[in-house]
Amino acid sequence: MTLEPQDTIKTVLLTEKATLLSEKLNKYVFRVHPEANKIQIKRSVELLFKKKVVGVNTANFIGKKKRERRADFGKRPDWKKAIVTLQAGEKLDLV
Repeated sequence: MTLEPQDTIKTVLLTEKATLLSEKLNKYVFRVHPEANKIQIKRSVELLFKKKVVGVNTANFIGKKKRERRADFGKRPDWKKAIVTLQAGEKLDLV
């Protein structure tokens, strides 16, 4: 499946842990398309942000079951997280 760079990266995760990773280890956390692989994620970050990517780590998360109204059960969507390591000396201005 071929994804466009804009479709591969959905959002930037700005949590407390992600902020510490970016400050200390030069790693940035993104919420990405569930079918995107590491090569597509690396290419997308390099094209969109014009930065050199050293490594990409990914993690898949399964949506939790949630109760809806009476006895019905729903499910949150599955999603994928990517932790992207940039080359030393490069920063992203996200905020």
